[in-house]
Amino acid sequence: MARTANVFARVEPELKEQAESVLDQLGIPMSNAVGMFLRQIVLQKGIPFEMKLPRTAPLTYGSLTKEQFDKEIEKGMSDVKAGRVYSADAIETEMKRDFGI
Repeated sequence: MARTANVFARVEPELKEQAESVLDQLGIPMSNAVGMFLRQIVLQKGIPFEMKLPRTAPLTYGSLTKEQFDKEIEKGMSDVKAGRVYSADAIETEMKRDFGI
């Protein structure tokens, strides 16, 4: 067997459980998944997925003038009138599916 070294990482318990659930379904032990991640870092000479900041910062109430705020409210009302709305339950279901939240 090849020599090994220990890697210790602190993660949120829920995140660990969710990751273990996915890995169990794939038949991959957590230690193998971590090793695969580290190998990809070496092979790609960086993080093996894209990491970037959002192109624009989210709007905050305090950053808007009254005119900008009114324009944003009008856009929202236009979406409501056009039926471009989602229930809170639909959003929650999608967040759980996509992000395990």
